[in-house]
Amino acid sequence: MSFEEALARLEAVVARLEKGDEPLETALELFEEGIRLSRLLTAKLEEAQARIDEVVADGAGGTVLRPFEPGDAGEDDA
Repeated sequence: MSFEEALARLEAVVARLEKGDEPLETALELFEEGIRLSRLLTAKLEEAQARIDEVVADGAGGTVLRPFEPGDAGEDDA
């Protein structure tokens, strides 16, 4: 299941739960599905973040790869 498919399904599950008109057993099944989808989405996001590298200048005219850091604007440390 792609990230987009899982996200769409999670949104549908949440919408059904928020309506509040599902029988208890169905609501529990939906909740469990939502938890599984949430974990899948988290894993996919973590995998994507691990694949993101930032190319930065090494000071000698070359480049080096460094892991992406959230919130890093790509500015060199001075």
